[in-house]
Amino acid sequence: MGDRSHPRLHLWALGALGLWLAAFELNLLTGAFPHTGLLFGRSSHLVVDFGSGVLCALAAWRVRGPMRLAWMLVAIGTICWAAGDVYWTAVLSQKDTIPVPSVSDFGYLAFPVLAFAGLARVLTARVHGAPRRMWVDGITAALAVSAVAAAIVVPGFVDSIGGDWKSVATNVAYPLSDLILLGLVVAAMAVRGWRFDWSWALAGVGIVSFWTADSHYLVAVAQGGGGFPDPWDAGWDFAFLMLSVAAVVPVRVAVAAREGQGRKRATILPLAFGATALGVLVYAGLGTVTPTAVVLAGLALFAVGIRLYIAFADNATMLEATRREAFTDALTGLGNRRALTQDLERAIAGATEGGEPVVLALFDLDGFKHYNDCYGHPAGDDLLVRLGGNLARAVASHGRAYRMGGDEFCALLRPRLARPALVAANAAAALRERGEGFDIGSSHGFVVTPAEVTDPAEALRLADQRMYAQKHGGRKSAGSQSRDVLLRALAERNPDLGEHLSQVAELAVAVATTMGLSPVEVEQVRHAADLHDVGKVAIPDAILDKPGPLDDEEWVFMRRHTVIGERIVAAAPALSEVAFLVRASHERHDGGGYPDGLRGDEIPLGARIVSVCDSFDAMVADRPYRAALPEHVALAELERCAGAQFDPAVVAAFRAALEDLRADDTPVLRAAA
Repeated sequence: MGDRSHPRLHLWALGALGLWLAAFELNLLTGAFPHTGLLFGRSSHLVVDFGSGVLCALAAWRVRGPMRLAWMLVAIGTICWAAGDVYWTAVLSQKDTIPVPSVSDFGYLAFPVLAFAGLARVLTARVHGAPRRMWVDGITAALAVSAVAAAIVVPGFVDSIGGDWKSVATNVAYPLSDLILLGLVVAAMAVRGWRFDWSWALAGVGIVSFWTADSHYLVAVAQGGGGFPDPWDAGWDFAFLMLSVAAVVPVRVAVAAREGQGRKRATILPLAFGATALGVLVYAGLGTVTPTAVVLAGLALFAVGIRLYIAFADNATMLEATRREAFTDALTGLGNRRALTQDLERAIAGATEGGEPVVLALFDLDGFKHYNDCYGHPAGDDLLVRLGGNLARAVASHGRAYRMGGDEFCALLRPRLARPALVAANAAAALRERGEGFDIGSSHGFVVTPAEVTDPAEALRLADQRMYAQKHGGRKSAGSQSRDVLLRALAERNPDLGEHLSQVAELAVAVATTMGLSPVEVEQVRHAADLHDVGKVAIPDAILDKPGPLDDEEWVFMRRHTVIGERIVAAAPALSEVAFLVRASHERHDGGGYPDGLRGDEIPLGARIVSVCDSFDAMVADRPYRAALPEHVALAELERCAGAQFDPAVVAAFRAALEDLRADDTPVLRAAA
C-alpha cells in the first residue's frame, strides 16, 4: 500500500497461480481427471500457497518505510501456513492418531497472528488524524461482524469439540483468530470513513474467503468429514492470492481520515452494525447461540453507546465553539458587538435592581488610518491586537474590553469608588502607542448606567455621541498631527525628554479628568502637557545637560523656552488654544513665575495642572545633578509648596488622581526610587 508502479512480472505470476487454482477447482467439480499429481493433487494447494507467500514477500521488498515490514509479516504468515500444510500432508496424514496441537497447528495459527500484525501496521501507517468516533465505529463494526460470524459458524462445531484442554483450546483458537482478523478488516474500512480502496477491498475479500474456508472445515471436521479433496479448500488459496495482489496494488496518495468526509455513510453504517448486534441478541433469545456471539454482540452495543456519547460530546464542543466565535472578535480575541450588547443588557438590569453602577466607554483610535497607510494592513492588524490586549489588561480587574469593529473599542467598567471619568480616561490611556513616525491615541466618550440611561441602545448612542464630540469635528485630528510633528522634532533633539513629556501628559489627563474638565478641555491639557517643553529645542545642550545649578545668564536662556514654545505651537492653527497654556506652564501661584508673572486664577487652569504634574515627574526622575526622589517625598513637596508655587486645588486633585491610579494599577507612573 505504498507508492509504487505495477510490476508486470509479479502480476503475471499471480495470474498464473490464479489460473492454476481455477483449473484445480474445475477438475474437482467435473471429475475429468484424477485428483493426483502436481496439477490436480494436494500438492497443487502447496504450490499456490507458497507461491502467494513468496510473491507477497517480493512485493513488500519493493516498497520502503513501514509498508515493507507490514506486508512482509503477511507474507511470512502465508508461508508459515503453507509450511504447516506441508507437514500435515507429508507426516501427519500418514498417522493413525494425530496429536493436538501439532506442528501443523502452530503453522496454521501463525498466519492469522502475523497477518493481523501486518494489516494492523498497514492501517496505522495509512490512516493519520482519524477522529475518535471513526475508531469507535471500527470497533463497533468489527464486533458486530464477529458476533454474526460466531452466531452462524461456531455452533456447528462447538458441541462436537472433545478431548483434553489442549485440544479444546487449539480448536477454539481457529474461529477466534478468524473473527479477530475479520474484525480488523471491517474496522479498517470504518476508520477510513467507508471509502473504497482497492488494497483494503482485496485484503477484505481474501480474509472473508479464508474465514469461509476455515469455518467450513471446522464444521466438516466436527461432523466427521473434512478430508481431501474438498472444493471449499480453495478458499485458503484464494485468500493468499488476494493478499498478494493487495500488497502490489499501487496507491497514489496516503489516505488521512478527516471529519466531514462520508458523513452520511459514517452515520448510517454504525447504526446498521448496532442493529446487527441487536439482532444477534434477539436471535440468541429465540434459539441457540454461543456465549461468544452474545458477548461480542453485547460489546458491539456498548461501543454504539460510546459512539453516541462521543457524538454528543463533539456536538456540545462544536456548539460551545460556535457560540464562543459568535461572541468573539476574530482578530483581537476580545468580545464583539454582540457580546457587548448581551453584557450591557445584563449590567444595566443588575445596576437598576440596586447593583453597582456600570460605565460604558467607547473609544475610537486617532491616527490609525495614517498608520495603516504608512505601514500596511498587516501591521495595522498587529497594532489592533496589541492595543486590544493592552485595553483588556488595563480593565481586567474591574471590567471587560470589546472591539466594535475597525478601530473602535469599548469597555464595560465598574468604577467602584473611583470617579467614572477617571476610570474611562485610564482605560483610554491603554489605547496609546508611540513610535518612530507615529503616535496612536484615542478619543472616548462614556455614560454611567443607570444614572444617565437605562436603555442599552440609548447608552450606546449617547456614548458614541460624546466620543465624536471629543474628536471636535476633526479639529483634534489636525491638532494631533501638528503635535506629532513637534514631538518628533523634540525627540530627535532630546530623546530623554520624550519620556518625560509622555509621563506628564498622562498625569495631567488624570488630574484634569478628576477636576471635571470637559473632554475637549482634557484634550487641550494633554496637548499642552505634551508640548510644554517644546521651546527647549532652542536652548543649547550645554544648558539643558548641565550637571549643576544654572547661573543667572543661563537662567535667562532657560526662561525663554516658554515664549519660544508658544510661538512654535501657535504656528499650527489647530493648536492655537494650546499655545497660551504652553506659555503659562511655568507661572507660579504666588506670581513669582515666568515669563509674565501671572498669579492665582490669572494662570489658565490647564497651565496650573501641567505645572504640578511637570514638577512631580521631575522630582521622581533622575537628573544629572541629583538622584530621583521617592514618590511620597515628591508628593509631600507639592503639598508644602501649595499656595506658593502651586494651586492648592490642583495639588489636592493631583493627590486624588494619584490614589485612583494606584488603585487601578494604571501603568502611567514612572518607577520611583
